[in-house]
Amino acid sequence: MKKLTLLGALALFATSIGAQSPASNDPRQLEALMKEVQAQQVQIAANQAKIDAKLVTLAEEIRIARIFAGRGGR
Repeated sequence: MKKLTLLGALALFATSIGAQSPASNDPRQLEALMKEVQAQQVQIAANQAKIDAKLVTLAEEIRIARIFAGRGGR
């Protein structure tokens, strides 16, 4: 029974290796994918900068609100 399970695991492993190999090694296709990934990274960095700016603004507004709440005596 162990041999059958081991053979099944090896067969599954062998088929998964074949499925992960690239279909073609076209340098132009690889270059296009690299450029797309770089463009996505630039967009992610820009989005993160916008998020950070909004967080700074929100933190300042919360700080001011706490100051006013503390002065109001609730």
